[in-house]
Amino acid sequence: MKVVRIATRQSPLALWQARHVAALLTARHPGLEVSLVEMTTEGDRFLSAPLSAVGGKGLFVKEIEQALLDGRADIAVHSLKDMTSVLPEGLMLAAVPTREDPRDAFCGLAGLTLDTLPKGARVGTSSLRRSCILRSARPDLEIVSLRGNVQTRLARTKELGLAGAVLAYAGLKRLGLEGVITQVIPTDFSLPAVGQGVLAIQCRTADADVRGLLAPLEDATTRVAVTAERALLAKLEGGCTVPLAGHATVDGGTVHLRGLVGRPDGTRVVRGEVRGPVEKARELGESLADDLLGRGAADILRDFARRAEARES
Repeated sequence: MKVVRIATRQSPLALWQARHVAALLTARHPGLEVSLVEMTTEGDRFLSAPLSAVGGKGLFVKEIEQALLDGRADIAVHSLKDMTSVLPEGLMLAAVPTREDPRDAFCGLAGLTLDTLPKGARVGTSSLRRSCILRSARPDLEIVSLRGNVQTRLARTKELGLAGAVLAYAGLKRLGLEGVITQVIPTDFSLPAVGQGVLAIQCRTADADVRGLLAPLEDATTRVAVTAERALLAKLEGGCTVPLAGHATVDGGTVHLRGLVGRPDGTRVVRGEVRGPVEKARELGESLADDLLGRGAADILRDFARRAEARES
């Protein structure tokens, strides 16, 4: 195979990610040509409402996945946290390179950090998960919904006169924007989203040539971690419509997985954790999901389902 076409969104971060994967491929396969197939997704077009109100995280990947299924592209590069727990038939998560730092970051104006935010401060985020965690710790904060690419959210933070905004550290780092960060938030406070900091390289299941090209990009430790996290996500059936977090670390042969499900207003948050062997990563995710469901997450999810039905009726 001499030419590989990569489907990608057109945001600066998505293009950085696609070009990064292209560089990894050409470094491992001299003579290989890589081209980008740039696309705009529903998630990029509908910026006037929170993701939870317009269909959730799948809005960023559906059209790109369709390009793979239609044969317009050979691989797709996503942020793994944008991907749904179940992939379309005929597609697979072929490789996950080494994970970038998964933590959230606070970009405060005038040097503010979460610890120095004044009472009643207005903070921007595009994430129900971050909103839930912030409100749980600081009920006095006013959370302002921010949508758009990283640069747009940073600009809107200033335009709206917010005290700051919470974004993924990985995205800021990849774009060379570490200078706007006033605090990298510990995972003990803000548990990351499932797959945060991980690039997902997707291809057609039946495309053996492409799978062979992607195999050297796989990082085994990252795969174990995201297997546990995505098993948790699948069992909870969560997306951008429910505040949900899941983060796994791997130390030797042991996986440590932490999870969270909460209400957007932070009035109820169910947390849990589990440890076990790397060979049981998927089972650990499912086990933690069962634990969270039994301790109150099921009630939170049922409440969300009832509200969704009420909105649609």
